[in-house]
Amino acid sequence: MSFVLCALYFVRMRDEPLTVERYNANKVQSTKHMPKSIQETYAPNLACFGCGPANPKGLHIRSFPDGDDVVAEWQPSREYEAFEGMLSGGIIGTLLDCHCNWAATWHLMKRTGADKPPCTVTAEYSIKLLRPTPTDHPVRLVARVVESTDDRAVVEAELIAHDKVRATCRGTFVAVKPGHPAYHRW
Repeated sequence: MSFVLCALYFVRMRDEPLTVERYNANKVQSTKHMPKSIQETYAPNLACFGCGPANPKGLHIRSFPDGDDVVAEWQPSREYEAFEGMLSGGIIGTLLDCHCNWAATWHLMKRTGADKPPCTVTAEYSIKLLRPTPTDHPVRLVARVVESTDDRAVVEAELIAHDKVRATCRGTFVAVKPGHPAYHRW
């Protein structure tokens, strides 16, 4: 059964945009038996607070390619609330920043035909907090590259909870060169 759920998760028509309804119809109910995320595959020792698999106190975002999009599901907990039952805007920013960064690096890896992703950093990003984000159900992150060159990508994303877009993000992410402090981080 797990194989069927995973197959449904990764299959979608390329001609149709990913909407909340389509995502809900194809999402996996549990990540327990899912394949490794992009982060777990390419950066298992990364200590980043938002997306590092090796950070014991981190958020552990798990991003997966889905056609032209990169998607993730994350369960908030009370320690990340700004007030009773609502997710902190700072945590929302971290989720979107890290997830968009992985969408960019995945895109750049595929664009260049590389066998591993380039190390990328956030050059700039902005978020719009559209409405409070409840913490009683998982949030979904959907990111897509909207512009790119060989060494940078502009990514747009949404954070969705209870079938409503709660926050959006647009950012520029750049592949770093040798000598940059982040060059060997994964």
